[in-house]
Amino acid sequence: MSCSNPSRRCPNPRLKLTGSEIRKKFLDYFAARGHRVVPSSSLVPVNDPTLLFTNAGMNQFKEVFLGLEQRDYSRAASSQKCVRAGGKHNDLENVGRTRRHHTFFEMLGNFSFGDYFKQDAIQYAWELVTREFGLPKEKLYVTVFREDDEAEKLWTGTAGVAADRVFRMDEADNFWSMGDTGPCGPCSEIHYDQGPAASEQGHADCAFPCECGRYVEIWNLVFMQFNRFCVKERAGFKTSEERAQHRHSSECLRRESLPQPSIDTGMGLERMAAIVQGKISNFETDLLYPLIERAAEMAGTSYGKKPAADVSLRILADHSRAAAFLVHDGVHPANEGRGYVLRKILRRAARHGKMLMLDGPFLYKMTGKVAEIMSDSYPELLESTQRVAAVVKSEEQRFALSMDDALKRWKELVSEEASQRVRAIPNILPEDWPSLLPYKNGLILPGEKLFQLYDTYGMPWDLMEELANEEGLKLDRAGFDEEMERQRERARASWKGVAKQIFPSVYGSVLARGFTKFDGYQQTTSYDCEVLALVANSELVDEIPAGTRAELVLDHTPFYAESGGQVGDTGLLFAEGTKEDQIGEEAAVVEDTQKPVSGVMANRVLDDGTIVPEADRILFSGIITHRITSRASLRVGDRLTAVVRTENRHATMRNHTATHLLHAALREVLGTHVKQAGSVVEPSRLRFDFAHFTSVEENELVEIERLVNAEVLKNSAVETDVMDLEQAVETGAMALFGEKYQDKVRVVSVHGFSKELCGGTHVSRTGDIGLFKITAEGSISAGVRRLEAVTGEKALEQFQAVTAMVHWVATVVKSSAADLVEMVEKVEKLAESERNLEKQVESLKLKMAQAQLTDLEARIRSVKQVKVLSLRLEALERSQMRSMADFLRQRLQSGVVVLATVSEGKVALIAALTKDLTSRLHAGKIAQAVARKLGGTGGGRPDIAEAGGKSVTELDSVLDEVYDIVGAML
Repeated sequence: MSCSNPSRRCPNPRLKLTGSEIRKKFLDYFAARGHRVVPSSSLVPVNDPTLLFTNAGMNQFKEVFLGLEQRDYSRAASSQKCVRAGGKHNDLENVGRTRRHHTFFEMLGNFSFGDYFKQDAIQYAWELVTREFGLPKEKLYVTVFREDDEAEKLWTGTAGVAADRVFRMDEADNFWSMGDTGPCGPCSEIHYDQGPAASEQGHADCAFPCECGRYVEIWNLVFMQFNRFCVKERAGFKTSEERAQHRHSSECLRRESLPQPSIDTGMGLERMAAIVQGKISNFETDLLYPLIERAAEMAGTSYGKKPAADVSLRILADHSRAAAFLVHDGVHPANEGRGYVLRKILRRAARHGKMLMLDGPFLYKMTGKVAEIMSDSYPELLESTQRVAAVVKSEEQRFALSMDDALKRWKELVSEEASQRVRAIPNILPEDWPSLLPYKNGLILPGEKLFQLYDTYGMPWDLMEELANEEGLKLDRAGFDEEMERQRERARASWKGVAKQIFPSVYGSVLARGFTKFDGYQQTTSYDCEVLALVANSELVDEIPAGTRAELVLDHTPFYAESGGQVGDTGLLFAEGTKEDQIGEEAAVVEDTQKPVSGVMANRVLDDGTIVPEADRILFSGIITHRITSRASLRVGDRLTAVVRTENRHATMRNHTATHLLHAALREVLGTHVKQAGSVVEPSRLRFDFAHFTSVEENELVEIERLVNAEVLKNSAVETDVMDLEQAVETGAMALFGEKYQDKVRVVSVHGFSKELCGGTHVSRTGDIGLFKITAEGSISAGVRRLEAVTGEKALEQFQAVTAMVHWVATVVKSSAADLVEMVEKVEKLAESERNLEKQVESLKLKMAQAQLTDLEARIRSVKQVKVLSLRLEALERSQMRSMADFLRQRLQSGVVVLATVSEGKVALIAALTKDLTSRLHAGKIAQAVARKLGGTGGGRPDIAEAGGKSVTELDSVLDEVYDIVGAML
């Protein structure tokens, strides 16, 4: 690996560690100091609607910091994969143009959950940076929050940092908060001096904290020591309207010390690699430079020759990493949400590939290189290389088509703006003025419409500049930037106060009373269950009368709460009783079982990419809530007997185990690229979504069914084991999409066929499933298929229904069921014969219509130097009208065609014009104007449109008026 500009390298005498070695050294350091090394979580946040993507190392520990989840360790370290390309953290347009902006990056972090605090965090950081990584102390600077005297003393005392190298900063730089309310605290950052060569402003001798690019932040230590709360919320609101209208302000917010202060740190791996490897730019490290070389090789160029080309090469390197990881984690290109952001990343990369003269799809070829480079820490990427490449290639092909639409819209915009300009100087231009470039010279295209081109059609600004230079146009950059900022403001506003309703919380209070123990793996009836909490109308209550809809929390329960795709149990609660013969009267009907949630502001991404706030919910771990309708009065402290509706539970268990068998069969038949992308398991059916790029063929479906039913017939034992997550993964257990796993996990296995991490309920032997039948297969999005299936009694019902249908058909045609196969072949031959006859009839009708064109030349007139043909035809259908319109357009070569026919007492119209006239006329407007005179309406595309009318008697005269209508529009 070589630097693109050796003269700009910063001198660094340290050992050149690779990115993988830096990652390992960091994790090993903290593991040796009692930290649990926790694997990176998915880029798709689990149970957190406030995040578009995982964007920081602390995301997976968020509920631990909030006190909503407990772990069996109090110290952790991780290397977390992150994406910042949408929502609050969105620097997509800067990526590739700077040395340090990325869409995908890794965040190294160490965390303390009420264990050690500032002293140890500071000591660990300084020792790791100076001793383990060998960074010279004379190149390091430290910042602390302006009010944090303790941190400054620890840096200068415990760590031994010179006092003149510790700087106090304001709240904007050195104070962190999870939201308007909730955990918060001061920060302390370590910065590294890369020397004058790194100054983007050419500073030869500037002092810290100059922001010219010379001084790089490498590590941020967050001291989470306060809880910020709203005094009005804590006092309570009189009405729900008052609560909804309340907005936090400095007057109502207060801080109090947390009972267990915590630590959250973040060190950017890419930045640390650049420093350790003696590079000024992150892109010249071993984490990214091999990708730049791969892109340069494909483009037939080399890095460091042209600044513009270097930008494109950096973008391809960065975006290929983001695409590979996002698609691997289950994100697919789409018009909203996470898929929309991925689509923008891919299309931006595709555009820069075009600027490097790369033809056809190319980015997909780089995703395999990403897997190769990152396989040390993310070996799972190697398993999905084919799937990832297929998704990226498909999107590149889609973009090639959409860019054609963008260029067409560009031409329309230029024509529209030029037309408005010409109208301002009437009667001095020839009719063919649009073809005369001088009248477009200096034309300024408005920023609002340029932003629509960027946002709706995906046309990048640099392409607009290129086209404008070619055509002598000017662009309203200020207006474009204003529209861009408005969109960013909408996004920023939507993320403001994301977690503001988490504290105080109804279920935050419930957690203080205890957790719910789930004992439904062993039984469907539990005795002596204590009522821990009752929630009615979103408020904690001590008692509810009969007939109340409420949520009820027990200290232990057999009811399974909806998760992992499996629906929640239903059943009954009975008064009192510690044994079956002591059960009292029915106390409540359990209509659903859930893990409780609390209201929180989340975000939704619209089709145009705009992020807007939306009420959503956040999960509370450790509690199971029963949604009930009470049959008697209930109080907190009551003891109940809980009885699950067993017929529903057993049906659900059959479907859940069948889902595991289906997953394994899909991977065997279609390939190991198949990964679950969502599921629903309920008593009546199962639904399974998975990554695959073509429809599943009939013979493949038959084989999948055969494999699953073969396992059912074996009546194999369904075994469950509880083990460490790391151990489970090492044994080959598959993790399911969208699940959040604790350190101790449940592994469900069918020996020799299926092994998955799963918290759901299952049958004890595969034979309990009875029968498995696929009922539907289809696509739900690009690269994601869906199968639906039934088991047990539902499968038998379908088998019997199909059999009955076959016998009924056999009876109708007076044949046996065995002879139906031969009859089906005959029907197929008859259907093929009928299709051939229809084609012949269609051809004859067109020939008859063409025979009506005897007076064609008489009907063609020149209107302002444009040929116009208005014609009535008889006995034609709409499809034939369109074919005739195409035929006549070719005959005219340049002109307008309006055709009409009468069918079932109504007029059918079609207007069409050749492509060269679309900048002057619009077929939809012509069709609409003609139809209006016939008492109808219509419209369509600029080149062809359809309409209808009611006044058949007026048709001939209106067709004569077509020439005047077109003339008025020219």
